[in-house]
Order: sequence, then C-alpha cells, then structure tokens
Amino acid sequence: MNTTYVLIGVLAVFVIYIVSIYNGFVTLKARIKEALSGIDVQLKRRIDLIPNLVETVKGYAKHEKQVFENVTKARSSLMKAEGIEEKLEANNMLTSALKSLFAVAEAYPDLKASTNFADLQRQLEDTEDKVAYSRQFYNANVLEYNTKVKVLPNSVVANIFGFTEEPYFETSKEDKKEVKVNF
Repeated sequence: MNTTYVLIGVLAVFVIYIVSIYNGFVTLKARIKEALSGIDVQLKRRIDLIPNLVETVKGYAKHEKQVFENVTKARSSLMKAEGIEEKLEANNMLTSALKSLFAVAEAYPDLKASTNFADLQRQLEDTEDKVAYSRQFYNANVLEYNTKVKVLPNSVVANIFGFTEEPYFETSKEDKKEVKVNF
C-alpha cells in the first residue's frame, strides 16, 4: 500500500516535471513569435519610408535609374517575404540597395542639404536602430530556446513533442564587410 503511494507520487512528480519542460518550450516559442513580430513591425516601417526617400532622391538624381530599380525590387521582395529565411535574405538585399541609394545622395550636395531628405534619412536611421534592437531581442530568445532544445533532459522532451531549433536573424556577409570612409 505504501509502495503504491510512493510510485504514484514519483509518477506525479515525473509528469509535472515533463509538463513544466513542455510549457517552457511553448513559452519560448511564443517569445520567439513575439520577437519576430517586432522585427516585422520595424521592417514594415522601413518599407513605408522607402518610397518617400526614393522620390526625394529621384528629384535630384534622375539619371540613377538602376539604383532606384534595385531599391524598389528589394523593397518589393521584403514585402512579399514569408518565412524567417526569406525575410532575412530580402532585408539584406534592401540594406545593400539602400547603401547604393545613399552613395548616390552623397554626389548631390543640394540633396544632402534638403530638409526633407535629412528628415527621411533620420527616420530611416531610427528605424534601422529599432530593427537592430528587434533582431537582438529575437536572437536572444532563439538562443535561450535552442539551448533548451539541446540540453538533457529537455532534449528528450523536445524530440518527443517535435520542438526543433529555430534560425537566427543574422546579417549578410556583405553587411559584415569593413566600411571604407574617404574624406
């Protein structure tokens, strides 16, 4: 009789332990989803700023057609991106296209002096900072989740319930290159 109670008690503790591990995975997945949503909000804000920026630059640099097409194409790709990998690739493409756009702006002193352009540039920089923070928040949650997926005994529960590692939101190789500044 006492043995039965002990076995039931041990089994109950075991079940509670497994449920707590499972709930931890569910909580972390929800945090990752929230963090990705934060990235999406900032990328949307970025997408919304770009047409105004392009139109402002177009007014000064009409012959830079290829740059404008690249920015528009990259923006469109980011708007259509579905999964984290697609968003990451489209975001990196847009970042590269925007670098070209700002390089064009450097060649036009009147454009650089425009208050409209300066305001748009400031808003875009603010948005870039928010994207970076959102990406950092997302990656911190992914790190915690992926670590939990890998360590014992959590990895056993993860395998049973199908919890797998999540990808990080990383920068492209292009963004990691050294920036050369010439005065």
